[in-house]
Amino acid sequence: MTKKPSQKEHYSVNPETGRVSITEAFGANLAQLLAEKITPIYKKFDAKGFVGATKKAVIGKTYTQRIEIIACLLKEYLPEKYTQALAILMQILGPENKEETGMFTNFYWLMPVGKFVEKYGLDNFAESIKAIEEITKRNTGEYAIRPYARAYPAKTLAVCTRWAKSNNFHLRRLASEGLRPKLPWAPKLYLWNDAPKPVFRILAALKEDKVKFVKKSVANHVRDWRKVNPKEAKILITKWSKSKNEHTKWILKHAQR
Repeated sequence: MTKKPSQKEHYSVNPETGRVSITEAFGANLAQLLAEKITPIYKKFDAKGFVGATKKAVIGKTYTQRIEIIACLLKEYLPEKYTQALAILMQILGPENKEETGMFTNFYWLMPVGKFVEKYGLDNFAESIKAIEEITKRNTGEYAIRPYARAYPAKTLAVCTRWAKSNNFHLRRLASEGLRPKLPWAPKLYLWNDAPKPVFRILAALKEDKVKFVKKSVANHVRDWRKVNPKEAKILITKWSKSKNEHTKWILKHAQR
């Protein structure tokens, strides 16, 4: 029996430099890994076609373009109905990530799954939000949640409010990271720029969080607000500065660098 390659073995080495290439990791090798996970669940999956199509389509494409290409091909090769395709993808996620690191290394292969939910799930809010919850416990839902914030602002705020109170630190982190107005590698989120109080209430629920992974997100989020709405950010910082909590102090220190 042929030994299945591990996740790390799917990373590619650039033949010219000898270095591991993040971009090259999102090609036929990743398509093969996904196919190996999907085929036992969905017997009709055309693994050979999926891998071949990916190999051809990603030539000359960037990291982010490759993630989107693989997501689009998942849409093409999985059942046409979104909820059926999503149910299959949710079965390949594997164990949760118990660490604050590893989301872009051990679980990098889930990036196209998150993009799939981001691109195709807007008409199925409840199912997609549940999927984002599970994805972020392993990789991240910070990009996938943003179209839902635009399409369903009140419902997304309610979800993020719930996540901010979760026992799972990945969900607490997503409550902050997903709503950042200037999240790197993502379209800007303008919804609350002029009236950020609904988002600030979520951040307030996280300002004493003990987990560094969460605190870093809150600090970066506050730093974003210092750029997009300095007046409101100053009010928030002044209010939080009265706190004697060590974690709040850490957040403010890093937010004001």
